[in-house]
Amino acid sequence: MKRVSFAEFGGPDVLQLMDAEEPHAGPGQIRIAVRAAGVNPVDWRIREGQKLGAHPTELPAGVGLDASGVVDEVGDGVLGVEVGERVFGEGSSTYAEFAVLSAWARMPAGLTFEEAAGYPSVVETALRVIREVGVQPGQTLLVSGASGGVGSAVLQIARVRGIAVIGTAGAANQDYLRSLGALATTYGEGWVERVRELGHVDAALDLAGSGVIRELVELTGDPRKVVSIADLGAPELGVRFSGVAGSVPDALAEAADLISRGKLHIPVEKSYALADAAAAHVDSQAGHTRGRRVVVV
Repeated sequence: MKRVSFAEFGGPDVLQLMDAEEPHAGPGQIRIAVRAAGVNPVDWRIREGQKLGAHPTELPAGVGLDASGVVDEVGDGVLGVEVGERVFGEGSSTYAEFAVLSAWARMPAGLTFEEAAGYPSVVETALRVIREVGVQPGQTLLVSGASGGVGSAVLQIARVRGIAVIGTAGAANQDYLRSLGALATTYGEGWVERVRELGHVDAALDLAGSGVIRELVELTGDPRKVVSIADLGAPELGVRFSGVAGSVPDALAEAADLISRGKLHIPVEKSYALADAAAAHVDSQAGHTRGRRVVVV
């Protein structure tokens, strides 16, 4: 089979599309014929060699955590899923023709493989950081970097839970944030004052790692009311860095329910072929995403 992998840490150019042995489902796992794989910032952080405790890396390594596809192998002890079913979930080395998943859910009706591949990690992350930051119904959550995949999920999940959201993003994504129910403003000089004009902030999330931790603490008045998934220096300012996943099966079940009820939709901004995985990483690192990027197999 074909798989994207890297033999050394470095820039996008270390990614190679190579022949590899097919993986097989172990106990508690399934294997899928991959139709699409989600592109996440954690993918290129791992490729660069950043020290992420939840994802130790042995070289050579495959790339990708999220995927959608058709079940073609079921491991020992797995119940409730059969060969031929369409699923989405999390596993390893998902930029490939076949991949093993350790958590999955059936794809909701009407969802394409490309769309489905964009949900697993971002929904788990969104649910986790909303929980960790402690924001409650009736309060207001500030989301810095709100137009990407995690931000798109946070805005919609918050609205379902009765939480008001202020989102920051580039000028081109202001209408997109508003379409998801957020009050929106841009980055750049004076953004703290613009946020204050939109309302009081009870809690804040840093999803972009754009050096705004001090300002988020200033706006909330308490570093314990700020959580970052993108700034590794956040703990130096008393802010929690969230990098360890919670229950992925529970997150996938909630995602499937929200999608089925029309409460959650994350658009796919751009799709790439397996051979163009490096370009997908370049674009992901550049930021300013609206929704998701996926690799199509």
